Amino acid sequence: MKRKRKRRMDIGLWAMIGCVAVCLFSGGMLFRDYLRASAEEKANSSLARQISDMRAADGLADTKYAPSGNLLIYDGLWQENHDMAGWLYAEGAGIDLPVMYTPFEQDYYLRRAFDGSDARSGSLFLAEGWEPEANHAIIYGHNMKNGSMFGKLDQYQSLEFAQEHPTIRFDTLTQEREYTVIAAFYSRIYDSSEEGVFRYYQYVRLNDRERFDEYLKQVRSVALYNTGVDVQYGDRLLTLSTCSYHRENGRFVVVACQKRET
Repeated sequence: MKRKRKRRMDIGLWAMIGCVAVCLFSGGMLFRDYLRASAEEKANSSLARQISDMRAADGLADTKYAPSGNLLIYDGLWQENHDMAGWLYAEGAGIDLPVMYTPFEQDYYLRRAFDGSDARSGSLFLAEGWEPEANHAIIYGHNMKNGSMFGKLDQYQSLEFAQEHPTIRFDTLTQEREYTVIAAFYSRIYDSSEEGVFRYYQYVRLNDRERFDEYLKQVRSVALYNTGVDVQYGDRLLTLSTCSYHRENGRFVVVACQKRET
């Protein structure tokens, strides 16, 4: 009896030790992820401060442009990394970040920071086929749990939020551009066999009127609300896309239209 009892005690002790080890390992992993996320967020905040300082000094400069032809406020970062294509700013959603573009490898910055180092949160990046003067830009970003990158983008599911924060700024290296939110919707990545679905991610180029009108019609049909913004062929559109966990391969998308010059 004593031997059996001791055996049960030994099994229980080893089980407890195993549980403690698993908890310590899991806790260590979580702490490591927290430190990594904090470091990545700090690095992005440093980039944002650099641009904020340049923007503050912009009015004191004799010219808005650097010898490279870029806007002065972005030229310094572009000199550090020529993959930088612009800057995205959406105050309400906490977005103040560089946007990267690698034409021959769209997902290059999926898990890379601005400086090219490994980063779980990655960087914002443009869809393959984008051009600075094109009338449509699709920007992808991770939906991070700590709210960084596009982690707060889904706040635009609310019409009230969209009305309170209607402006999104996406500057290219050479032009400052402001957009007004026109719609937001939930979607997903569809299988190639599925028919009659709206694959918004395939509408990178909207050069002809038919394609433009088709995209806008599809957006309106799935939109969570209507902001009432008038959109016409010739307007420049901006689409922001991030993961959504409402279903497998889910996506949350915000579409905006560039403000017309008055």
